[in-house]
Amino acid sequence: MAGSLGYTAGMESVTVIGGGLAGTECAFQLAERGVQVKLVEQKPVRRTPAQHGDGLAELVCSNSFRGAALANAVGLLKEEMRRAGSLVMAVGEETRVPAGGAFAVDRERFSAEITRRIHSHPRIEVVAEEMKQLPREGLAVLATGPLTSDDLAADLEQLVGQAGVAYYDAIAPIISLESIDMERIFRASRYDRGGDDAYLNAAFDEEGYHAFIRAMVEAEKVPAREFEQPRYFEGCLPVEVVAERGPETLAHGCMKPVGLLDPHTGKRPYAVVQLRAEDDPATAYNMVGFQTRMTWPEQRRVFRTIPGLEKAEFLRLGTLHRNTFVRAPWVLDDALRLTALPNVRLAGQITGVEGYIESAASGLTVGIALARELRGEEPLPPPPETALGALFGHTRKEVPDYQPSNVIWSMFPPHPGKRMRRTLKRERLAKRALEALEPWLAALEGREVRAPVIDDGSAENAGSSTLSG
Repeated sequence: MAGSLGYTAGMESVTVIGGGLAGTECAFQLAERGVQVKLVEQKPVRRTPAQHGDGLAELVCSNSFRGAALANAVGLLKEEMRRAGSLVMAVGEETRVPAGGAFAVDRERFSAEITRRIHSHPRIEVVAEEMKQLPREGLAVLATGPLTSDDLAADLEQLVGQAGVAYYDAIAPIISLESIDMERIFRASRYDRGGDDAYLNAAFDEEGYHAFIRAMVEAEKVPAREFEQPRYFEGCLPVEVVAERGPETLAHGCMKPVGLLDPHTGKRPYAVVQLRAEDDPATAYNMVGFQTRMTWPEQRRVFRTIPGLEKAEFLRLGTLHRNTFVRAPWVLDDALRLTALPNVRLAGQITGVEGYIESAASGLTVGIALARELRGEEPLPPPPETALGALFGHTRKEVPDYQPSNVIWSMFPPHPGKRMRRTLKRERLAKRALEALEPWLAALEGREVRAPVIDDGSAENAGSSTLSG
C-alpha cells in the first residue's frame, strides 16, 4: 500500500532519471516511503537502438532473471528483494513463465504491469523527456544504465573525467515457435531439471557443429563505429567472440550437451543450441547464449543452418547496444553520490552492477537509503553477509580494473566453517544471509525482530525458492 512504510510531510521531492529496472524500483521505494518522485524517461520522445517498446522496465536483452534456487547468488538476491518489498520481484512473480531452474518472465506483460503500477502511484509523476544534462540543483538519481544517451553520458564524463567507460553489449535473436521444425528438435532441460517443457534443443553431430562454428567465425560482423576499441562484459560476450577463442569453446559453454539425451538417437549430442520460451503461452523462443554482433543477413544465413531452424522466422534479430558505467569506488561516495555533484546519486548498471536483478536491487537500496536520509535517519546499508550488501560492497571495492559484475559468491564474506562441499557451503551462506537480512528489514520498518522461517531448498537442486517468512 502506498505510504505504508512511513510518510513524512514536507519531504523534499526527488527526480529519478531513467525508467528501466533500477529507475522504476528506486522510484517505487521512494514513493512507498512518502517521497514525491518525478520519474523522467526519454521514451517515446527518443529511443536507443536496443529499445522497441514505449513501456517502462523494458527487458531489452533476455527475458530471464537467471537462477531461481538459493544455491545461486542471484537466487538469494531475488529472495532478499521479495522480502524487502521489491516492485520488480512482485511483478516478476505475476508474469513468470516456465524456464526450468531459471526465473523467466513474459517480457511484454512484465513491462506493461510495471508501467501500470508506476503510472498509477499517487506519489510518482512520469515525464517523457530526454535529459541532456544532470540536474545541478535538487535531489536526483541517475538510473539510465547501459542505454544512457550520448549527451547525458558526455555530461557525466565531463564531471567524472576518464572514470567514465563505455563498451558494447550484444543481445540474442528471438524465433517464432511456428517456424521451428519440431520433428528435428527435442524438449528437455539438462538433467531433467524443471521438467521437459522449459527448453527446446537443436542437436549437432561433430561434423555439423564444427561447420556451424566456422560459419559464425567467418560471418560478416557489424563494425565498431562509436568506439575505437569495443570492450565486452565477460558474462554477455557475442557468441562469435567466444567461438573465436577455439573451436571447442562453445561445446563446453552455452552449447554443452551434458545432462541431455537426444530421443531421436538415444545418445548425447556433440553439442546443442538451447531455446527458451519468451512468453506465456510459449509462442516465441530466445536463443540461449547467442547474443551476437553478426549483421542481420548473416544471422539469418548462419542460424538457419542449425538443425530444426532451417525455416526460422526471426521475431527479433541480435543487435548491439552500448553499456556505460562509472568507476564507482573512485567517483561515488558511500551513499553512491557523485563526489563531483553530490545532489546526484547513481543506481543500477551505471554503477557497475550487471544484470536485470542486480540493477533492480541497486535501485531498491538507493531508494531505501535516500528516503531514510530525507527523514533525517542514520544510514543503514544492507549487511555485508546479504546478497544486497555484497552487491553494494562491489561498488565500494577499490580494484585496479573495476568492471561490471553480476552478484557472485566471491563478493560475500567467507563462511567461517570448516571446509565443505560447494553446495553445502552455498546453502549455509544463503541461510546466514537471510538471518542477517531480517534484523535489517526490521530496523528499516521500525518493528521487532522475528525469527526467520527458513527452508533452504536443499532437497531440490533447482526450481523456485521454497523459503517462507
